[in-house]
Amino acid sequence: MKESEFTQAEEQMIQREFEALLDDYAHTMHRQKVELITRAFHFANQAHHGVRRLSGEPYMMHPLAVARICVKEIGLGSTSICSALLHDVVEDTDYTVEDIENLFGEKIAMIVAGLTKISGGVFGEHASEQAENFRKLLLTISDDIRVVLIKIADRLHNMRTLGSQPKEKQYKIAGETQYIYAPLAHRLGLFPIKTELEDLSFKYEHPEMYAEIEAKLAANKNAQMATFETFSAPIRERLESMGYQFSITARIKSVYSIWKKMMTKQIPFEDVYDLLAVRIVFTPHDSMSEKDQCWMIYSAITEIYRPHPERIRDWISTPKANGYEALHVTVMGQSGEWVEVQIRTDRMHELAEHGLAAHWKYKTGEQDESELDKWLSEIKEILEHPEKDAMEFLDTFKLNLFAQEVFVFTPKGEIKTMPQGATALDFAFLLHSELGEHCIGAKVNHTLVPLSYELKGGDQVEILTSGSQHPQENWLDYVTTAKAQSCLRAYFRREERSYIKRGEKLFHDAIGMLEMPVNMDMAVQKMLNHYHLTQPIQLYLQIGKGAIRLNDTQQILFPKKSIWNMLNPFATVEKKPSAEVKDAPTVLEKEAAEKGKKKSHSIVLTDENLGKEYILADCCHPIPGDEVLGYLAEDGKMYIHKIDCEEAMLLKTSHGKRLYSATWNTHRVQSFVETIEIQGIDKFGVFIDVLKTITEQFHINMRAMNVAADDGIFKGQLEVYVYDKKELQDLFVSLRKIPEIKAVKRVMTVNS
Repeated sequence: MKESEFTQAEEQMIQREFEALLDDYAHTMHRQKVELITRAFHFANQAHHGVRRLSGEPYMMHPLAVARICVKEIGLGSTSICSALLHDVVEDTDYTVEDIENLFGEKIAMIVAGLTKISGGVFGEHASEQAENFRKLLLTISDDIRVVLIKIADRLHNMRTLGSQPKEKQYKIAGETQYIYAPLAHRLGLFPIKTELEDLSFKYEHPEMYAEIEAKLAANKNAQMATFETFSAPIRERLESMGYQFSITARIKSVYSIWKKMMTKQIPFEDVYDLLAVRIVFTPHDSMSEKDQCWMIYSAITEIYRPHPERIRDWISTPKANGYEALHVTVMGQSGEWVEVQIRTDRMHELAEHGLAAHWKYKTGEQDESELDKWLSEIKEILEHPEKDAMEFLDTFKLNLFAQEVFVFTPKGEIKTMPQGATALDFAFLLHSELGEHCIGAKVNHTLVPLSYELKGGDQVEILTSGSQHPQENWLDYVTTAKAQSCLRAYFRREERSYIKRGEKLFHDAIGMLEMPVNMDMAVQKMLNHYHLTQPIQLYLQIGKGAIRLNDTQQILFPKKSIWNMLNPFATVEKKPSAEVKDAPTVLEKEAAEKGKKKSHSIVLTDENLGKEYILADCCHPIPGDEVLGYLAEDGKMYIHKIDCEEAMLLKTSHGKRLYSATWNTHRVQSFVETIEIQGIDKFGVFIDVLKTITEQFHINMRAMNVAADDGIFKGQLEVYVYDKKELQDLFVSLRKIPEIKAVKRVMTVNS
């Protein structure tokens, strides 16, 4: 950002944006506090005057955009609008939180203070510090959820304007958004925002694939809309005859969700058949319950179209944990295609669009605790036992953000919501941490099951306990929920502290029993050297656990080497080098430092430098043509990862400054081993056709082959040598032309 005078046109642009904000606000049901919002605008505009964003536009356009998202897309009121307008004032100017409080009151000041604490993104150069920032963000849930909602609005506008940032910054911000902000928006019920955050993250991480899918969607749009009009016409007619006011809209699958399905099922765009969904939003009659009327409309639709028996989703009887309510049914259209129909009332629609903000608007009383309320309570409980490692806490918390739900019952018939994949042990910790710590197993539907049993929808679960049972380290392998993991880690930390205390006492007692006087600090150092440990706390822990016995302490401290050693055992204690001393910088580190001075943060991968200057990561096995990035590790080596590999996702969120954009410039000199999986009909001679395609048509060498057939279906894995991604894709196209071949995909393998 830099300071400069604004032109008259820019001043007018700021004023027009503010008037648009007031217009958005006027169209809400909120009590109009225009004077307060106007004061906040003028104050922020004066504070940011002359400052520009990286894109060159006046900085004030950003707080205005965030405020408009808050009111128009989340449905928040005057307090949030003012807080959004002021959210960067304390961070970027000389004004303080006290100034904000004096001018705008305690509530707005508290929200601005909360936003200031978590400025700069969840992750930064110092990942653990920024993860701790995220913990602070969640703590504000107990104070005021609006801090989180405004932060999501802030992130959405930053993503909408990400194009002005350098490539490595785009990777970092997009990775962070995909990792935590999109799941958080999902959990808070902000579905349109969650979808847009996913799409924008995907756009900056995979620009070519994004453009390709977007172009195919655009080319397909007229056909999809024609299908929608034909499909919806008889439904419109039926709903009008039932006397409903309603709207029917077409919902086209998002670019990111299409790509995700293509990757998950290893299919091309043309084979993604559920691109179209139809949404019905109606105003219910007063004479009947919303639930009954949704099912009446369901009956009307299924009289017109045949329903898919396994694809009915009833989120009215049991809403999702984020408050989502709707009835979904998938039916067969006129042309033989499956179309999902979503049925919602006006109230359900506002809950789905505006999430948490609408959730409180519709609360009817203190006893009306939704699944979302329960989730927020669980967050507060987890925060009471913070993880020692802030990044670990973040991973633990993220486990529960995007999980699909299953509904299970207690022995008394009380319904509980659990994330898909949750175990009996997770359920025990959900009920109470004491039950979890003493759990020995469970009865599911009156049958005994182990702690690791994965719960299924409709299970009735009874937890079995024993006073002599205590958590074991491997229990962390049996749990998936944030609460269970947090409780277990808190227990193990308590146990560890107890072991350390016991170990320290045993060590001091053992030293006191020796016949010769000993300097305690030197004795500890001698023991650390002997057991190859670095910290006294590690020594005490191992002693406390019984892993280190103290029987040979005298021999370690007084080795029988010489009379001099016997008289002065610590005279020759080797002095350890200071932790401050570091190795000389490597060539790559020097190169990175030089590059850091310039704007460029990119590398080119050639046949000559691969394996020498740049190392292909084992975790994702990239080959020329894959979208990749570089990561400069602490050992000075540059590792090349595929952009969408799990390790790269973590690096993008925690080590943004060490990332480099990377491009290929190879010339089919080196070949790379890739594992491909082929499935198809086990017809005589089919695999001969496969081998001919690979070896004769493409002249590709094979390293290994493993094929098995069962009940007329065969499945094979082959390791082949290819030059680049294009050769692999061309091979896939040819293999798919063999009539019996039904699926071909690339398998991610870890190098041995």
